[in-house]
Amino acid sequence: MLSCKNIDSFSKMSIIAQMKDRNNKKEQILELVRDSGIVTTAEVRSHGIHHEYLRQLRAEGKLVLLGRGRYMLPDAEVTANHGLAQVAKAIPKSVICLLSALRFHEIGTQAPHEAWIAIDRRAARPRVKHPKLRVMRFSGKALTEGIEEHDVEGVLVKVYNPAKTVADCFKYRNKIGLDVALEALREVIRNRICTTDELWQYAKVCRVTNTVRPYMQAIV
Repeated sequence: MLSCKNIDSFSKMSIIAQMKDRNNKKEQILELVRDSGIVTTAEVRSHGIHHEYLRQLRAEGKLVLLGRGRYMLPDAEVTANHGLAQVAKAIPKSVICLLSALRFHEIGTQAPHEAWIAIDRRAARPRVKHPKLRVMRFSGKALTEGIEEHDVEGVLVKVYNPAKTVADCFKYRNKIGLDVALEALREVIRNRICTTDELWQYAKVCRVTNTVRPYMQAIV
């Protein structure tokens, strides 16, 4: 039989083991955040760690809640594209498009207060409150072609390349304004951000060749 002394010793060892396990799990979470910039509740669960540890780390001031189920380090370096990193983490299948893509590529003078994203026409509307979203429905090649992947604060962000973005601007000129599309077209040609061949390629994808042609001829 175990003596009271042995039972007490066993209990202490058990408590110490539990504390070490909790600390290890918290450190695993912090390591995930350091590697990826932003971590989600789903990612933590996929590593076999209960989401309660996220709450504890937040209470300890070691994590900051960005939005529903998204966390980052309180002292993490925040860039001008921080909102796009948040969007990419919350909606992995989305692609940054139109005004946000122009801003990302430093084309034109637009400074949108919303994150413009493209998603599949059949996809459910994202339930994200922050940052504010402008959701566009793309399909077929217009959705899948011209995508670049960029590392933003450790998060992989999908953005349409400059030529595809210009073509999209002409396709959705009634939503963003023809003047925005023209400004973007002039800038990418004059600054050689992309080639005319690339512009034609994506104008065909977006079915705006007849719309773009006279403006390109005037600029080139």
